[in-house]
Amino acid sequence: MITIDPASPIAPFEQLRGGLLEAISSGELAAGQRLPTVRRLAEDLGVAPGTVARAYRELEASGVIETRGRNGTFVSFAGDPAHRAAQQAATAFAEQIRTLRIDPEEALALVAAALRGGGPGVA
Repeated sequence: MITIDPASPIAPFEQLRGGLLEAISSGELAAGQRLPTVRRLAEDLGVAPGTVARAYRELEASGVIETRGRNGTFVSFAGDPAHRAAQQAATAFAEQIRTLRIDPEEALALVAAALRGGGPGVA
């Protein structure tokens, strides 16, 4: 969870930028994950929308996040093309599993079986 310390000598946009970088580096925010809108995050953190917009702009300029028009802002896929494709597939799979309301442990067992070459339902 990112927090902004108004008493800090570090500018709020920089605190936010650093917090987002840390969340991405730690895996708390995964590649392909959608970020809150500027207004929503500003409201949640108690800062001006311009503060969030500036942090997002700087992260986008460095390739850490990407804006996809009306679809929103997302954590960028990093690494080689094969890794990017695998990450995109994993993100799509996770979204589908949540939609289907399948237990994450069961979903992981299904993936493990599929990677071993087993058929559906083989664990």
